[in-house]
Order: sequence, then C-alpha cells, then structure tokens
Amino acid sequence: MQVLQMQLEIGADPSEVGRARRWARSRLDKSGMADDEPLAETLILLISELVTNAVVHTGCPAVLRMLFGAGAGESGTVRVEVADVSACPPRPRHAHGEDTNGRGLELVDGLADRWGWRREGAGKSIWCEVDRCLPSSNQSMTAVPMTAVPTTAAPRTAAPVAAHGA
Repeated sequence: MQVLQMQLEIGADPSEVGRARRWARSRLDKSGMADDEPLAETLILLISELVTNAVVHTGCPAVLRMLFGAGAGESGTVRVEVADVSACPPRPRHAHGEDTNGRGLELVDGLADRWGWRREGAGKSIWCEVDRCLPSSNQSMTAVPMTAVPTTAAPRTAAPVAAHGA
C-alpha cells in the first residue's frame, strides 16, 4: 500500500495549535478532501486535540504527521500522529462537571476509528486513524491499519486517558 506522509514541526507554544490546524487544512485540501467535508472537520478536531495535549503536557516541541493511505482522495485511511519527547505513557484521567480540560482523548476515542500510542525514540507518539470510505454502488471498503509498528492500542471501550503524563 502506498502511503503519503507529511509532517510539521510544532513549537512548545500553545499558539502553535492554530498553525497546526491551518497546515493540516491545506494538506487535506491538497489530498482531495474538501474543506467542508465532515471528515475534514473531524480530522482537524483530532489534530487540534493531539497537538494541544503534546504542547500543554510536555511544554516541549512536537512533530505532527499526517499519513494518507493509497487512494486517500476517494477512500483509504488517514492517520494522524503527534510525537513528543516525553516518555510518560498516557494516564487515565476523567473530567468532572464543569472541568475545562481532561476530555481530549475522550473526543479522540469517540471520533477516531482507532487510536493508541507507541514508544518512539526517547519519547512517544500518540496516533489515531480515520477510515475514509466512500461507498460506490452497493460496496463499501474496509481499511486496514496503515503500519505494522508495535503499538499500545486503546480499544474503543478503553477509559479515557490524559496524554503525555502531566
């Protein structure tokens, strides 16, 4: 399977989250995904959550990667990865009532088809995948995970976790 990978270095400043969203929108557009397509909005939200977690919880630069599976213009899998230098694995965290944070990975769990994390160098990478399957005729496509990299995957029923161990 051919995979197109793009990446952006993210600074430790929270204002970088907006830059990451703008960059991702332009890359989605170039991949053939219309800006007003609901999946594009979902991917932007996922990117925003993962980049925010990396910047807020580590206070260090990170790397945002977008990987498009073969045929991403019509179908395929879009994988988002955010790598940081913190070796701390994600920890379970539960937001209560009016808490203003602690829901990011709950959103990722609810919106992504798959997500998890893996050790990467001295740090880690948190990833999520969204299948972009546009049915043609009476068929729909089933996407296969894009990489065989060992990961610690979060099952769909997993408790929400806080990224990057604060």
